[in-house]
Amino acid sequence: MTTRPRLGLVFPPSLPPESLRPVATAADAAGLDDFWVSEDCFKESAVAAAVTALAATERVRVGIGLLPVPLRSVVQAAMELATIDRLFPGRFVGGIGHGVQGWMGQAGVRAEAPLTLLREFATALRRLLDGEQVSVSGRYVNLDEVALAYPPLQPPALLIGAAGPRSLAAAGELGTGTLLALGLDVAAVKESAATVLAAAGDRPHDVYASLIVATGPNARARVDAELGNYGIPGGPGVGAVGDARAIADQLLELADAGATGLSVQPCSDEPDVAAFARFLGEEVRPLLHG
Repeated sequence: MTTRPRLGLVFPPSLPPESLRPVATAADAAGLDDFWVSEDCFKESAVAAAVTALAATERVRVGIGLLPVPLRSVVQAAMELATIDRLFPGRFVGGIGHGVQGWMGQAGVRAEAPLTLLREFATALRRLLDGEQVSVSGRYVNLDEVALAYPPLQPPALLIGAAGPRSLAAAGELGTGTLLALGLDVAAVKESAATVLAAAGDRPHDVYASLIVATGPNARARVDAELGNYGIPGGPGVGAVGDARAIADQLLELADAGATGLSVQPCSDEPDVAAFARFLGEEVRPLLHG
């Protein structure tokens, strides 16, 4: 590796919205590269959370990982992402994805062909964010001479969440970065990154691995229990546990497997997430960056 990975904190979806500001400011002060918000159904709005985090901080980049595309129109998403990008230039990155199909079904918006929807949505969104006037007639996305009055001042990054081989290939083809699924081990990250980068070709493309991390004597059991809440099998190769050195070593293994960014999510029983952010930024991150 010639560069070290970005290190970011995921705001735990188990926390209520009013907890966001102190956690974001702790991540900012601790020197973390990224602060990630999400849109797990039926919890916080990722757009509102991202704007709040950006307004409360000074330097950390805030990322949305991710917006479920069935929940909103592509025009709505384009206006939201463009507005945030212009308000906080250089400090924001947006991500989109299929969404959890069970949740999409609960919300009454589950698509019969999720990958088709994602492809149409990502293609139109990219063009709108690039300032183009877009007319398109697809299975899910239909636009008639739509152009943003206030597109981003510079073409922004667009991350796409993906898991299966076809989705990973689409993410590599259509996005500037890929958000991998939570709970992958080193071998799975390596395989996924290879699929993504093959589809991206010669274009620069970031790969973000997301993992659950815990410290202390019961760290492994806590991480495995947290993964179980998501229906993901635990085990020694999934997530990262231990002291700063042990965690940094496990993160570097994921970086060597192809991850250019690492998104760390604390367990839902973490007693002080702001202190956890300081631990990541002040003790773990220096070990990643030498």
